[in-house]
Amino acid sequence: MSGRARGFTLVELLVVIAIIGLLVGLLLPAVQSARESARRISCVNNLKQLGLAMHNYETAFGRLPAGYRSFDRYGLINQLPAEDYDPVTWDAPSGWGWGAAVLPFMEEQNLAARFDQRFPIWDEINRFPREVTLAGFLCPSSSGPREPMTVVGMAGNPLLKRGQVIQLGRSHYVASHGQEECWGDCSGPDGPVGGNVAMIADGPFFRNSNIRFADITDGLSNSILLGEHTSRLSDKTWVGVVPGAIVHPRVSSPENGPESAATLLLVHSGPAGGETDMFGNPIIHPPNFPALQVWQMHAEHPQGANVLLGDGAVRFVTEQVDRQIFAAFSSISEGENAGAL
Repeated sequence: MSGRARGFTLVELLVVIAIIGLLVGLLLPAVQSARESARRISCVNNLKQLGLAMHNYETAFGRLPAGYRSFDRYGLINQLPAEDYDPVTWDAPSGWGWGAAVLPFMEEQNLAARFDQRFPIWDEINRFPREVTLAGFLCPSSSGPREPMTVVGMAGNPLLKRGQVIQLGRSHYVASHGQEECWGDCSGPDGPVGGNVAMIADGPFFRNSNIRFADITDGLSNSILLGEHTSRLSDKTWVGVVPGAIVHPRVSSPENGPESAATLLLVHSGPAGGETDMFGNPIIHPPNFPALQVWQMHAEHPQGANVLLGDGAVRFVTEQVDRQIFAAFSSISEGENAGAL
């Protein structure tokens, strides 16, 4: 007997391709979800390690690290070299931020030893260590740049210090300044506090902050220390603040714009004095708030962002969080009934 080898007909082939396409379409979201779950776990772990470093720092020194360190004898500030201080904000040397301060408690003792903190972060002697990329400061879900960021001025051009372009290691984690913000004009000679931003800031980190755990009277479990900020929105660093630097948004929206150097490290939740919407209502911006401001928390996890609380716990805060509750968790001693995130 003879017979012909039977193959697929065109219709059968198309049916098989359609079935495979359907299966891939069903499987792909599950794969993407699994990948995001792994990235989010990695991000949570980063924040937990930073929380442990914060606790060890507080144990060692009796206080949390400053949001960033700056010359604080404001009556003498104009005696500094002109390029070393900002006459608008009164930011000045040395500029070292909270991230650099906790390096020895993150198993980064060798990197910390390479810094000479007798000199500002922008001094040439600190050039190589300040440009280091550290995985512990980067969220895997951030789609923005990961390489060192270039410090820029108001026009968006590189800000030169002693004739040199300054690059800083990037961070996707930012410190909470509280509900209020006191940077820009607020922190300088035209502001109401004579340079002492502690008179306005109600969070754990600000310029020359010196907060002890005992000062967090709202409770460590009710107070946010750190949160996320994707570099898809704006540049942030773990190193510190350079006087005269300006943070520019990468994503346009009607309500955002460039902001002063403190926002290289710090964010706030609102409501803050003078910050109102078109109807005169105080503004609170929870994570991923659509205003997309450079001084807010913002992550690329679906529906929210991770935050580190004072007790070392990490919580996922959804975009639909009650805004008053989020504001209550952002301050440390306002006495609000915070509820639960």
